[in-house]
Amino acid sequence: MGQLTGGDPSLLRRINQAAVLRALRAAGRGRSLTDLAGDTGLSRPTVEGVLDGLARTGLVAETTAGETAGARRAGRPARRFRFRAEAGRLLGIEVGCRRVSAVLADLAGQRLGEATRPVATRASAADRLAGVAGVAGDLLGEHGVAASGLRAVGVGTPGIVGQDGSVALCSALPGWTGLPLGERLGELFQAPVLVENDANAAVLGERWVGAAAGSDDVVMVLAGLSPGAGSLIGGRLHRGHGGAAGEIGALHLLGRQATPERLLATAGTPVDPLDERAVARVLAAARAGDPRAEEAVARFVERLTHDVAALVLALDPELVVVGGWAAGLDQLVAPLHRELDRYCLRTPRVVASALGAGAVTTGAVRLALDHLEARLFTVTDPAG
Repeated sequence: MGQLTGGDPSLLRRINQAAVLRALRAAGRGRSLTDLAGDTGLSRPTVEGVLDGLARTGLVAETTAGETAGARRAGRPARRFRFRAEAGRLLGIEVGCRRVSAVLADLAGQRLGEATRPVATRASAADRLAGVAGVAGDLLGEHGVAASGLRAVGVGTPGIVGQDGSVALCSALPGWTGLPLGERLGELFQAPVLVENDANAAVLGERWVGAAAGSDDVVMVLAGLSPGAGSLIGGRLHRGHGGAAGEIGALHLLGRQATPERLLATAGTPVDPLDERAVARVLAAARAGDPRAEEAVARFVERLTHDVAALVLALDPELVVVGGWAAGLDQLVAPLHRELDRYCLRTPRVVASALGAGAVTTGAVRLALDHLEARLFTVTDPAG
């Protein structure tokens, strides 16, 4: 924040509004003028003036509760106010190889509903975008939300994503490289659109409400046959200079290892790297004791160890979270931890994703919520 000067009352007003909104949202229930004055350090008259202005925006409403901390006060009940999480909606979208999914949330991040549509692996960019429009339209229609009610949209997608929301490179989705995805979806939704790599979105989701809650240094691995990773360093997403951090699936291109299609092959037939159902079948067979499947999973763990160890040695995370779309990936946690212990100077904890196939959409909601919070709760001095 730039230095505040006494001659800028509009900035002071915005700071006060952000402080009151933050206190109301954190409380999660009605707060009185006295409560809010104590929460923010502002005077009661200042708080009252701020609340009147916020009520006109629709973000704050006066409640009818007349009791405080379980005790009824004598005389006129204190005025109480709450943050209106229903004053708008957030949308989190995952654009995947075989599906597009969406989650609808309120302005507090509370999940209200979700929807998924299948899409062909080789679908064109236009068809995939139509799938996004369809699944979002279904979800908004089901909950009676007009497009104008969206405050922000978060999107997780495979590939290297630029700061402007365009896809710099993506080998998984046809026609995706070079696509101005943020711009196209911004035209569709008429709301701010935040686009991020899917593994990056997933690590944000796991830290928000998943297996990485409370951890600031995290590597999240989407453990497909062509894995990707998202990393948090000091609680902040590490994207790299051009957005390509964590693209560990490219390590096999060094030419020293088998191609991804051969890793889980149990009978000489390559496995489609984008087919999580095929991966799940091999994992299930290994769990059941099939020798060829066990050998295939051992190869897979060896490759995954090499990929993840590179990040662990570089970043020294507290935690590695293993997730993805295939069922049964939790059985990789113990062998991966055991192998990392052989290669790493300090072995992090390794855990299974708590969000599973919903990690990316959850992280996409978090992207939208972060954008909203930056607009509501962060004040920048234009002269600073």
